[in-house]
Amino acid sequence: MALAAYKNLMRAARIAFQGDAPILAAAQQQIRHEFRQKSSLNSSDASTQEAIQHAQEVANFLKANVVQGKRMEGGENMYQLRIHEHTERGDNESVKTAGSGAVGGGCCGGNGR
Repeated sequence: MALAAYKNLMRAARIAFQGDAPILAAAQQQIRHEFRQKSSLNSSDASTQEAIQHAQEVANFLKANVVQGKRMEGGENMYQLRIHEHTERGDNESVKTAGSGAVGGGCCGGNGR
């Protein structure tokens, strides 16, 4: 279980930080450090299962929610994003319906005036 979580986390880091060698190396070093720190935990202990679950959640977050941005030449505030097949894409429904609650429509709960 722990080995699968470790491999999944390393794979997620490679996906999330592809092309950025210093950040990828730092992420891999941190992953190794965290797993070594917890290597003495008993496999039947509840905290071990929690740590494995946490590693799986971090891996999922890295794959789905971390997007690299690179500043484009000539564009002062323009970035090119590296969105990959695992990147979570929303449909913006929550944004479209955000103003229809009890507070009222419009920006920041205003009344549209």
